[in-house]
Formats: sequence, C-alpha cells, structure tokens
Amino acid sequence: MTKKKLFKKTSLAASRGSDRVKDFEISGPEMPTDQLARQMEGAGFQASELAKAVQVLKEMKRDEECTVFLAFTANMVASGLRGVFAKLVRDGFCDAIITTGGSVDHDIIKCYDDYLLGSFAEDDIGLHRKGVNRIGNILVPNDRYVLFEEKVQPVLEKCYEEKKTWNGRELVERLAKELCMKDKNSVLKACVDKKVPVFSPGLIDSALGLNLYQFKTRKRDFALDAVGDMEELDQLVFARKRTGALVCGGGISKHYTIACNLLKGGLDYSVYVTTASEYDGSLSGAPAREAKSWGKIKEKGTTATVVGDATIVLPLIVAGI
Repeated sequence: MTKKKLFKKTSLAASRGSDRVKDFEISGPEMPTDQLARQMEGAGFQASELAKAVQVLKEMKRDEECTVFLAFTANMVASGLRGVFAKLVRDGFCDAIITTGGSVDHDIIKCYDDYLLGSFAEDDIGLHRKGVNRIGNILVPNDRYVLFEEKVQPVLEKCYEEKKTWNGRELVERLAKELCMKDKNSVLKACVDKKVPVFSPGLIDSALGLNLYQFKTRKRDFALDAVGDMEELDQLVFARKRTGALVCGGGISKHYTIACNLLKGGLDYSVYVTTASEYDGSLSGAPAREAKSWGKIKEKGTTATVVGDATIVLPLIVAGI
C-alpha cells in the first residue's frame, strides 16, 4: 500500500530575501538599538510590524509636503516615555501634539517632583489610606496634586487678569511658559521652544480641569473656549498637501487626530501603537482599515499598527528612525 503524503507540495516560495523569516543575530551588550530595530523586519509577528512602522515614519518625515501630528495618552507621560516625547519634539519630528488633559497634569507635576515605581500587585486599599494613587505600577502620592494646585492657581489668576476667555491651546502654552521652562525633559517646554502647538480636546477631564472648575467658582466670568482651537487646527491640517500621524494609545487623542483630517480626505500616513482590541467596536481598538471606511485615513494611505505596550515599542521605533 502506498502511503499518502501528509502535505502536498505547494508553489509558494520565497523569491526575495525579504520574504524569508530571519533569525535575530544579537551581537552582544554593545549592539546598537537601531541595529536591533532593523533586524525586526524579517523576524515575523509584531517585530515585523514595528519595522514597517519605522519605514512608514521615515517616509512620512522625508515628505516635505506633510504636516505631522503626534498623539498620545496621559498614562504615557506618567511613565518614562515623557522624555521620548520631549526628544521627538526637540528633534523636529512633529508639527503639532494632540493629547489628553492628564498629559498636562503629569508633565507639570514632574517638573517639580518625581513619580514612584511600585508594582501592579500593590494593596490598592492600603495605598488609598496612605494617600497614594496608582497608574499601573507607577505611584503618585496625593501631595503631587497639592503641589499642582499651588502652581496652577496663581497662573490662572494671571490669565484672568489678561482676558476672560482662553482656548485650550493658549492656556496650555501659557502654563508651559510659566511652569515648565526649567525642566529639559518637559514635553511642554519642548513644545514652547520649538513652537509646536498642543491641542487637548479633553482638557476638562483632568486635574487641570478640576482646578479650572475651582477657579471658576471664584471668577464666574472666566471661560474656556472648548472649540476655540479648531480654526488653528484646521489651518494646520490644510497647510500642506499631505498629513501624517504617530498615534500612541487610543481614546480622545487618537480620534481627534484622525477626525480632524476627515475634511481633507484623511491622513496620508499613520502609525498606531496600541494594546486595544478591535472586537468591542471601540475607537481605541479600531484598526487603520476601519478609519479608511470613514475617510479619516485615505484609501491609499500608508499605515502600520504595532500591537504592544508603548513603553517597550516606542523607544525601539524612535531608535529605528
């Protein structure tokens, strides 16, 4: 009896070296990080997607007719990624930042005091009784927010004396100039130095928002113009022929970035770094192909999505570019 073969020979074959899965070659402790990032292209899984993200970002930055947005969430500024974002701004990577209100909180606080490294397995009730807040394995004592209030309220008084209504971009820039200019790792300082505007559509949802509310109870005619940024943002979107974005995380910072490009026909380049799943229909987990259905990314837009913790992924991407 002739034995049947388990598998039939197929015609699929790697015709180019780049189509083959390649083993990593780790040369030793002195191996440059950018060399490691380059090897990821042939490794498969998310390593290959990371290498693709590097190439998309390089192409985006070579395009002189492209306005570049950098979007991220507040938890990342609470982590050591704060210094990475500041470096990207200082190096001229982006033309604008879109982020959450909490990013402003964390950046200002860290100009004056450190956050602490704890554990994901902390006793949270015990922490609460000690007046300590937990962000993953990062600990933020309540006294940091007392400090924040002490710093912010006098600046709001100055703002009120100048005019009664401020838009979000103006207010963040003023806070940065007053409070962040002595810290080289401050994202807001880097933005002031490089004239990069910071847009925060969810500014009220933050410790700064609570301080604004507290201030408004004393100065009833003080106002934050929630849509006042839109005209300036619209001008940035249409300033050049194309737009691109590096989007770290999801939520409002991600959506504001892709949605503001809707009237232009969508982003031409986009790189997502995310841990969110698409299967619950959330915007945070929505892949680039879903954004194309809305016209938030162009049908022929160049995209890459890296699924992974940004504290691991982003430093490798930055090293690669």
